[in-house]
Amino acid sequence: MGNSDSKLHFRKAVIQLTTKTQPVEASEDVFWDQFWTDINLTAQDIFALVPAAEIRAVREESPSNLATLCYKAVERLVLNADSGCVCERDRQAVLSCIRLLTRILPYIFEDPDWRGFFWSTVPKVGKSLDEGDDESTRPLAESLLTAISDLLFCPDFTVESHSRTSADGPSDIQSMDSCEFIWEAGVGFAQTPPLSHTHDSNRTELLKLLLTCFSEEMYQSPSDMHTLNPWVSFFCSRENRHALPLFTSLLNVVCAYDPVGYGIPYNHLMFSDQRGVLAELALQTLIVSLEQELVDNSNTSTNLSTNTDTCSADYKKNTTAEGCQATRGENLFVNYLSRIHREEDFHFILRGIGRLLNNPLLQTYLPHSCKKIQFHQELLVLFWKLCDLNKKFLFYVLKSSDVLDILVPILFYLTDARANQSRVGLVHIGMFILLLLSGERNFGVRLNKPYCVRVPMDISVFAGTHADLLIVVFHKIITSGHQRLQPLYDCLLTIIVNVSPYLKSLSMVAANKLLHLLEVFSSPWFLFCSPVNHHLVFFLLEVFNNIIQYQFDGNFNLVYGIIRKRNLFHQLANLPTDVISIQKALQKKSRSNSTHNAVFMETSNPYNTACSEGPYKTTPVQTGTLNASLKAMPRIDKLTETSQVSEDGATLLLQQRDSTHSQSDHSSETQVRDTEPTSGEDDKKSEKEDCDGSPKHVSSSSDWAPTPDWVLSWKSKLPLQTIMRLLQVLVPQVEKICIDKGLTDESEILKFLQHGTLVGLLPVPHPILIRKYQANEGTALWFRTYMWGIIYLRNVDPPVWYDTDVKLFEIQRI
Repeated sequence: MGNSDSKLHFRKAVIQLTTKTQPVEASEDVFWDQFWTDINLTAQDIFALVPAAEIRAVREESPSNLATLCYKAVERLVLNADSGCVCERDRQAVLSCIRLLTRILPYIFEDPDWRGFFWSTVPKVGKSLDEGDDESTRPLAESLLTAISDLLFCPDFTVESHSRTSADGPSDIQSMDSCEFIWEAGVGFAQTPPLSHTHDSNRTELLKLLLTCFSEEMYQSPSDMHTLNPWVSFFCSRENRHALPLFTSLLNVVCAYDPVGYGIPYNHLMFSDQRGVLAELALQTLIVSLEQELVDNSNTSTNLSTNTDTCSADYKKNTTAEGCQATRGENLFVNYLSRIHREEDFHFILRGIGRLLNNPLLQTYLPHSCKKIQFHQELLVLFWKLCDLNKKFLFYVLKSSDVLDILVPILFYLTDARANQSRVGLVHIGMFILLLLSGERNFGVRLNKPYCVRVPMDISVFAGTHADLLIVVFHKIITSGHQRLQPLYDCLLTIIVNVSPYLKSLSMVAANKLLHLLEVFSSPWFLFCSPVNHHLVFFLLEVFNNIIQYQFDGNFNLVYGIIRKRNLFHQLANLPTDVISIQKALQKKSRSNSTHNAVFMETSNPYNTACSEGPYKTTPVQTGTLNASLKAMPRIDKLTETSQVSEDGATLLLQQRDSTHSQSDHSSETQVRDTEPTSGEDDKKSEKEDCDGSPKHVSSSSDWAPTPDWVLSWKSKLPLQTIMRLLQVLVPQVEKICIDKGLTDESEILKFLQHGTLVGLLPVPHPILIRKYQANEGTALWFRTYMWGIIYLRNVDPPVWYDTDVKLFEIQRI
């Protein structure tokens, strides 16, 4: 009954606000207190009782009243944050203000005329008796963020009080060391605080408001994204005295979360899991906070390393040092993340992320008895940030087989999402991570570990290593993925090229998959119908050359496959270059309706997403599914820089980068790029894309036609010498054995190849070239768009941003 009275009382207050034609003064506390005093409503109630149409009506017709409402709500948060929410009535008022601001803010951000409102100076917000005039005129946004930060470490509201007395006053709240109240044990903090569902629920409400503040980015077009987000900049600056404990609290809550718990079947159906909700919001807040770039104006070498017994003192020391050397533009969250260096901290982080990424892969005897998390995409973004911002963490991940605990779930997600157009963005983030990892030698070495743990994937059965798994999954993506994955073909093959010099023994299944890709990509019609398709053949030939030159001894399966498919290489070497043959090949493609590789018949241009669905098997999307569009992903030449591996294992960055293949000059590159848009043109021509990252408007190669000179320019650079020499030596030997012994079983041939050698018979080994990920503005914008698209779609209860005028991406109903 009380709840019904609260709803009626609150609804009357909203109606009064929307119907008043005259401004209501800020001094009329009786009127404004109706919105948060003695109100006991959930977030869902407030969202239902404050319709979007009424918020927009007040914004347009009574802007002063909306401004005063925001001002008074922030003022109440500041006052209660300073006093410490000493009573239940204050705590309930704080929650009502939080929920009301979470509801209103998106509608303020969507109007360009209102965007600067929170950054205007408002007198007396949060002013206390001992504060000067400068403090009293700070922007409303700073007052709000400071209050949220204080409330996230408010005793008996969001953290456990260390003192049970009631003597705590405002002075105690302001002087408390929040490093003693970190939410979870982990990085830099050894004590495990008692679990409180109430505290977790209050933290969740505050983080949702914080995320809403950060979401001003969503209402800016991609062309306006070059400026820093002022909300994130202030929150992660030295002006936030809680920056360090907030960073560690968010990180530790995410990495310590275990959705399975004690393993009791169906426990997630019997008990509410507030910690899971908190972990998801903490993760989203963390990745948004890490989105800003670090502006380092000092050469500090201080490390985020604390003795767990004296963590508070050490943290204060680190924070003080940071305060002296940091600037307002410096993001302390990025700084702290990049300075983590202790192995026990890396172990905690990697184990936590690995446990959560593998959670959806768990199989149980009882159906649906184990809770499955849904925030794996945010986890992948966090893992990307960790590897990109902290190279010591990247080296720690790669120095043992623990990296395979990350690889297997990524490959599972790629396989699962490959044919679903609403999840192709997930494939992109997986590709980014694997491209980053493949640039390091240790990743290729770790792939040689046998793959024993079977994960339910829709792939061919094989017995082999994790390298075989990688190749089989990539083949599956190319042959049965959604058409909008075609721009990723060169990225997929680049990853295989990077690891190929270290693959000791491919299985027969994986070897046949690689040869099948070559068979398809080397068909004349495929090579001639796009100015860039031949790059895929160069990548595959480089894979074969790397394995033959550096790992010949154990790869008898691949050598046997090359011998069996030797006609492919002879056809490539004798590829026709005259005009008549080129036209015949293109006409043959248009006439063909079914061939042994019909699955590729519509992939005439991997960079053209306008082709029909054709033979691709796609997963139907549930009617009404919402999708967030993404920015175009840069091409592989924009994503990578080429490094040469020297004899001692060191990598040397090549002065003149070759972005597509190692044994070609730039003459053919120039001709190809003349028909392709530059990166700037890409941005203009593909300003808006579908959810999977494929552009709606891409430059078409319809006005381009292959010429004999163009074919000759790259055909003469095909790296076929090593393979041809292998065939020249081994084919006669294999044929002789088959004739002499009358062999009909391939096992004897494999045994012969296994013990054979080509030492001194092959050309001088070529240098190993590794294409490492290169940070660039295009990928930074892609990640930002992808990240906010996920957050938009995941926060639907209540729907914080639903039906608002988002500009960063498009929302599509499939």
